[in-house]
Amino acid sequence: MLSIGINLGFGNLHESLSDQEMYAGDVGVGVLADQLGYDTVWVVEHHFDDYALCPDNFVVLAHLAARTSRCMLGTAAVIVPWNDPLRVAEKALMLDTLSDGRLLLGLGRGLSRKEYEPFRIPMDESRDRFDEAAAMIFDAVETGVIEGDGPYYPQPRAELRPRPRGSFAKRRFCVAGSSDSLAAAARLEAQMMSFIVRPAADLMPEFTRYRELYEAEHGEVAPPISLGVAMYCHEDDALAEARHDEYGGRLFMSNVDHYEMAGEHFATTKGYERYAESAQVLRAAGLEKAAQSYAATTLWGSPERILGQIEAIRDVVGDFELSLQCAYGGMPYDQARASLELFAREVMPKARGMRVERVGVGS
Repeated sequence: MLSIGINLGFGNLHESLSDQEMYAGDVGVGVLADQLGYDTVWVVEHHFDDYALCPDNFVVLAHLAARTSRCMLGTAAVIVPWNDPLRVAEKALMLDTLSDGRLLLGLGRGLSRKEYEPFRIPMDESRDRFDEAAAMIFDAVETGVIEGDGPYYPQPRAELRPRPRGSFAKRRFCVAGSSDSLAAAARLEAQMMSFIVRPAADLMPEFTRYRELYEAEHGEVAPPISLGVAMYCHEDDALAEARHDEYGGRLFMSNVDHYEMAGEHFATTKGYERYAESAQVLRAAGLEKAAQSYAATTLWGSPERILGQIEAIRDVVGDFELSLQCAYGGMPYDQARASLELFAREVMPKARGMRVERVGVGS
């Protein structure tokens, strides 16, 4: 059955909301998602910017654990180089205890120079820091013991409390947008998290490579690809398109600004060479054309239209899961809630009933 969750981005792109009002709105959407039967509520980690301001997703998820009863709770993601692995493992075990085993632990390495600089961590070190710390974290939440002898996180052996309440073997996730990151996800036996920012067919080389590496490493078919995508559902296609163009366009421009996606610094930053190619394409195409291409990959429209878009993704990708960003770009929360409710009522039952088969790529 297709797993469908939501992703809370905590972006304050609203024209007149305080940060506190935005927090109340995003948290309210998360509580509503649990009531409507969505499978997972994911929460980001981001710092210093209107683009997204959630400096500790464990804190938000602990709050949601007390206000929800059934949905899984996911970090999307803990940005490993900005956090001590000992503290990440402790927080994960504590949240899993408080939520009765509902934590999905997602890790990432970060992409924004605007966030790396205040943390005083060179982006050049992100790949090595992630690889060293992520393995320590995943081992620690499984065994209840953390230790490490690497150059960045030399860690004396320590027993963690609370102890693990259950295995994280099927609850590991890694954000992967580069060849090194998808290789790390496969090596760590983690589910790959990605975002639909290009047509699904253009993403398939990355997904296929992850599946190949996972099968070669672990001798079994890789888990579903977890796909994040913006979604706005309304009975009126024309109205849905107009609203999505407004709020989706605002989200896209905020994304470009926060990550400096057209910047030239990626070319000289170790581990981010793949993004240098994307930046060059963006500069050549121009922001208007890039925004139009992004809008074409998102989910918007009537329930029938969105269901068709999901089926089209299934036909290309095969086994996948959905993580819907449904409150974005300064969208008023009454519109976001109505979209979430309509999707749950008219799209989710049919989408969950779609035939989705596990995809094996090994010989």
